[in-house]
Amino acid sequence: MKDAEKGSWVSRIAALQDVKTYAELNWEGSFEEYLEIVRQNPKVTRTAFQRIYDMILSHGKTEYIDNKKKLIRYHFFSDEKFGGRDAIFGLDVPLMKLVNVFKSAAQGYGTEKRVILLHGPVGSSKSTIARLLKKGTEDYSKTPEGAAYTFSWLTDKKGSDGAPVKEKMKCPMNEEPLNLIPREWRSKIYAELSAPESGYTIPDGSELCPACRFVFKDLMTQYQGDFAKVMSHIRVNRLVFSEKDRVGIGTFQPKDEKNQDSTELTGDINYRKIAEYGSDSDPRAFNFDGEFNIANRGIIEFVEVLKLDVAFLYDLLGASQEHKIKPKKFPQTDIDEVILGHTNEPEYKKLENNEFMEALRDRTVKIDVPYITKLSEEVKIYEKDFNSRAIKGKHIAPHTLEMAAMWAVLTRLEEPKKHNLSLLQKLKLYNGKTLPNFTEDNIKELRKESNREGLEGISPRYIQDKISNALVSDKGEGCINPFMVLNELEAGLKTHSLINNEDTRKGMKELLTSVKQEYEDIVKNEVQRAISADEDAIAKLCGNYIDNIKAYTQKEKVKNKYTGLYEEPDERLMRSIEEKIDIPDTRKDDFRREIMNYIGALAVEGKTFNYRTNERLHKSLELKLFEDQKDSIKLKNLVSSVVDKETQEKIDLVKDRMMKNYGYCEICSTDVLNFVASIFARGDAKE
Repeated sequence: MKDAEKGSWVSRIAALQDVKTYAELNWEGSFEEYLEIVRQNPKVTRTAFQRIYDMILSHGKTEYIDNKKKLIRYHFFSDEKFGGRDAIFGLDVPLMKLVNVFKSAAQGYGTEKRVILLHGPVGSSKSTIARLLKKGTEDYSKTPEGAAYTFSWLTDKKGSDGAPVKEKMKCPMNEEPLNLIPREWRSKIYAELSAPESGYTIPDGSELCPACRFVFKDLMTQYQGDFAKVMSHIRVNRLVFSEKDRVGIGTFQPKDEKNQDSTELTGDINYRKIAEYGSDSDPRAFNFDGEFNIANRGIIEFVEVLKLDVAFLYDLLGASQEHKIKPKKFPQTDIDEVILGHTNEPEYKKLENNEFMEALRDRTVKIDVPYITKLSEEVKIYEKDFNSRAIKGKHIAPHTLEMAAMWAVLTRLEEPKKHNLSLLQKLKLYNGKTLPNFTEDNIKELRKESNREGLEGISPRYIQDKISNALVSDKGEGCINPFMVLNELEAGLKTHSLINNEDTRKGMKELLTSVKQEYEDIVKNEVQRAISADEDAIAKLCGNYIDNIKAYTQKEKVKNKYTGLYEEPDERLMRSIEEKIDIPDTRKDDFRREIMNYIGALAVEGKTFNYRTNERLHKSLELKLFEDQKDSIKLKNLVSSVVDKETQEKIDLVKDRMMKNYGYCEICSTDVLNFVASIFARGDAKE
């Protein structure tokens, strides 16, 4: 490739850079300039908890009512901001509790002195929540609203030739520049710096880290206490958090005890520099690069925190309550960071039973992160992973992900104590469906009586694995259906690593049978609707029904369109429609008057009645039309190898409707029609 061509490519890549943003994120100035920034916007001095709480709120929130309870959905935990890979679904209540901890800590009510512990079963989104908070902190620090600052020292040093050279030493713990102001001067200065209209009070701050304290004292001695001259050695710069660069975001996870010690948390001696500075207690000969050090001003995540050796857990005591850590051979050092850990239930039970760890338990705020128990939210997990991707060009039949999610949720629910309620009905109630004789208060009672709901059951990871197996298998010929996935789920139970109880395995298989039956009912209903989806025929049937109930309610006769004679309302027709939605004979008069009153109310508003606006009537009309047409389409004949031309045309029409209206493809629409036809052939169809 020619040099000119190479240059053109580099230029094209360089043109993508936002030079203005780069300059803002790499701003550097004097201490005086920084004080003016604080004067204009005191919020740049926020604590770690205040910053993360504001970051969450910056994405907005939505309030809604669920079973008479006001809930808040924080948009930060949705997938809009971070590319769709880390969305949290169906956990609004636990996330509300977590955000309330941040809110309390931001206002200094005590939770800023606690370890936040996310607790729940495997695969319940604990790590995802931690990952979102870290990623969100990174992104927020790059915005004008999330701007933070730290500083470096410019000091004189003799070069190899003996000539003086300037050496730049970054604050190893990314401290707030206002920490440079001696504590006894701060109250007066902070009062003058705080903009009254902002309503924000600058936090008292921390003492300097050992390295900065050493340089500060050395320069104060050199300049005989002249603070202004000491500050001339300070360069303030924008602080951009980055997990990869280990700036403001730390991650610590358990390893082999022999290969891990507390220096990974609080830093270690730099033996190469001991020769230069002459002492291992000189802070310049120490690397303040432990996870607690580098996470200062931001957040540190402890992965599977309770799997750590007890010696590491002791470090959490001072770090949480006193906001101090103890580096080797140095005094206690102030930190300002959110300490977030997550753990599974077995480890938490060990902590509860360990009487020597009372101090840690007392310093912990536990947030339960259970599995999702609302079907529509569980489905979103699998839609995010699979519906947006074509794997080997395979189509996922309608209800495939829904049925897998239904089984997953059923395994997490506790058997209802009300004998007239099945587990499947309980699932539907939780999902917002209405059932006769069950109110919102009943649903609240169901949730209250189920203490461990969502803390046990099947993990979403297992479902994802089995859907993947179905997608890459040789079965399906371009399309996978619910039975293929449900069979994969059942086959996997034999070797499921977390199921060691035969009764549990048997119970889960029985739930799979319930899901298969539910799927049969769903597709029978869909095929019925597809067969009776002739809008003209429904409209004609509806018109006939309305004419008859109008005459019935007004005690009039109906004109026969064919004979021209006036006849009594067709009771048989009216009842055949009403019975489809379980209107008893004793309630027929009320139902008919209800329809007529509805039509009358629309007429007063100048609107025309449309059967689609009345869900119950629409459903009954579809079922009646299906009953009238199912014999003419000879649905049962689908299971035979010979189908006459007229029937085939009707079947093709139904398939087109299923593809157009319900998301089926050529393969799965044929499969579903054959499946439903076999049900009718067995005589299993509902009357």
